Amino acid sequence: MPDADELVANALAAVRGADVRQAERQLDQLIVGTGAADGSTAVDAALLRRLVRGLTRLWPRGWQPVDLDRITARRLDARAARLVRDAMAVQRREQPDPVPAWFDEQLREVTTEGRANAENVLSGWSARESLDRVDALRTAVDVLALVESLPPIAVLRPPPGSSGAATARSAGPARSGSPMLDRVRALLAKAESTTFPAEAEALTGKAQELIARHSIDEALLAAGSERGDVPGGVRLSTDTPYAGAKALLVQEVAVANRCEAVWSDDLGFATVLGWPADLVAVELLYTSLLVQATAAMLRGRAERRPGSGRRTKVWDESFLNAFALRIGERLRAATEAATDAADQAAAETAGAERLLPVLAARGEAVRERLDTLFPGVTRHRLSVRDAEGWSSGTSAADRASLDVGGGRKPRQVPGRPDRR
Repeated sequence: MPDADELVANALAAVRGADVRQAERQLDQLIVGTGAADGSTAVDAALLRRLVRGLTRLWPRGWQPVDLDRITARRLDARAARLVRDAMAVQRREQPDPVPAWFDEQLREVTTEGRANAENVLSGWSARESLDRVDALRTAVDVLALVESLPPIAVLRPPPGSSGAATARSAGPARSGSPMLDRVRALLAKAESTTFPAEAEALTGKAQELIARHSIDEALLAAGSERGDVPGGVRLSTDTPYAGAKALLVQEVAVANRCEAVWSDDLGFATVLGWPADLVAVELLYTSLLVQATAAMLRGRAERRPGSGRRTKVWDESFLNAFALRIGERLRAATEAATDAADQAAAETAGAERLLPVLAARGEAVRERLDTLFPGVTRHRLSVRDAEGWSSGTSAADRASLDVGGGRKPRQVPGRPDRR
């Protein structure tokens, strides 16, 4: 009989191929095991060893724990994602130093501390999931095939074991404990809970104003230090349905906060590049605005003309695209207003000439980071196929002014529906 490692390799090769019968035969061999008294235990151990090796190779290739958790749930299912979480916990215990703090923070977000025992990961997981041996092994092989097939992606932070891991900072300023961020979260929570669109947009505009002021303060503070930071990055989910509209919303929020965004449609996420405080702001705003946009879309559906429900998906997508563009314009207006106010205040101090050059230099650094990590990036053309959905989405995001700082009135968003 083949040993456990050979059985795993054969099953993995078969599941990657096109012969379904061969894949089932190799799975049967995996179930039978090595023929020894502890054959099943040996197979489980071999699966875990190979899975842990696969995880170890992913970190230098740009993948992070939250990325892996998200794509496993997306391409397989939540059950498979829970197995990956257990395997990540085991891999972390075997990971040699240095391990950056941000990596452990992400692991704590997705794993259950102390649950995964290296000696019985597969059996413990399958028992919790109420799986029989066949389904447990089939899922484990599918997970292993996915982990070993993932392509390299942009390395946004020094990974575990690298020279920069010991000194790598977190994604941004403290995600909790910051008075400004607490105020922003409170404003966005109110915006999500209110049933009045005008109030939601006014609250969101005020949150963006606070964020913009904080970003300016952070920029001036960093300019006066010798830290030598470089722009970082985060990845935000843009899963179906309406992945393109979600990617557009990420882009609009990113631009309003002096960041750059790149959409990886096949991987289900958008990468946002920027300075730490701005990245935290983009995460907060995108998460909240996605909730608000979905609620507005559902209200808009109820207001549609009778008999116009045959193309709900097309209408929804047009609605969300228009919503994203309009909200983006309002966020940029709030940022411009806050910048103008800060520049005017700076003009009355000894450091009057500092603000705009500092912001320009930081923006240029972000663009350089984009060119380095994504040299072959292309632009995606927006197609709007439902005039009613476009109009409704624009109106939903335009019912109240976000002119929180005396800025100019937003222009009308141009767009001509594609009649296909």
